[in-house]
Amino acid sequence: MTGLKTQGEKKMMFFSGRAHPELAEEIAHQLGAGIVPTKAFDFANGEIYVRYQESARGADCFLIQSHTAPINKWIMEQLIMIDALKRASARSITVIVPFYGYARQDKKHRGREPISARLIADLMKTAGAHRILTVDLHTDQIQGFFDGPVDHLFALPILADYVGAKVDRSKLTVVSPDAGRVRVADRWCDRLGAPLAIVHKRRDKDVANQVTVHEVVGDVKGRVCVLVDDMIDTGGTICAAADALFAHGAEDVIVTATHGVLSGPAADRLKNSKVSEFVFTDTLPTPGELELDKITVLSIAPTIASAVREVFEDGSVTSLFEGEA
Repeated sequence: MTGLKTQGEKKMMFFSGRAHPELAEEIAHQLGAGIVPTKAFDFANGEIYVRYQESARGADCFLIQSHTAPINKWIMEQLIMIDALKRASARSITVIVPFYGYARQDKKHRGREPISARLIADLMKTAGAHRILTVDLHTDQIQGFFDGPVDHLFALPILADYVGAKVDRSKLTVVSPDAGRVRVADRWCDRLGAPLAIVHKRRDKDVANQVTVHEVVGDVKGRVCVLVDDMIDTGGTICAAADALFAHGAEDVIVTATHGVLSGPAADRLKNSKVSEFVFTDTLPTPGELELDKITVLSIAPTIASAVREVFEDGSVTSLFEGEA
């Protein structure tokens, strides 16, 4: 027999960027593993330096970084960290991206536009990533942008079970804020046994975040409506949709979204909205000025930790969501 046989077992190492350390620590706790000590700082001109304090040679490495503000800085840091792991002879590199930056730029709407979501995937692959693990992509097609395995996790079970436990389901109506989220809203309907309604809107193609709501399709009068979306950025779309539901006689509106981006005027819009509760997961850190009584943040850490464990043990990530996707 030629060659050598290894006597060691597989080794997992968990790494975190600086964007959202609270989530990384909670996932590490769920895994029963520590976060590898990392030296990371910015030079005076903004360049980022990273060095791991432990050897990653031969290890299955899991690197988490959520693309929060300032988004371009944290994406660049993640790419540098991937490159450092590649050059440290890691056996495999799984990139955990709870919120995938630039996901809204997944296709060309008009000529001379980029497909930035594909560019991010290309950059990660070039840096050395073997696998991406992410939560609720803006569109499913982004999975095909990465030339390698993509584990697409869903926050629906966490969000839907929370809403279903506190609302009278006989009065509940699931509402999609636009035509693009109807498929996800259908999954909510199946899980909660509720009817579906749709808010029809038209977006101004020349003005970012400018939306005009036209009509509500479905019966919402006297109903408790749960608006379901993947992300809330400035809050303009979702608050306008909620106003349309109240105008059509809705008794109450609850908003749920996986990713609370919450930038720009979001704080004022959420504070002044008639929506009774906004429910997010902690894929992104919640800005301090938005620590309101009407905002609830649920932990995504158990879901991500379970997926990491399945990947490391060569199990099935799909089994975590049987019947959900």
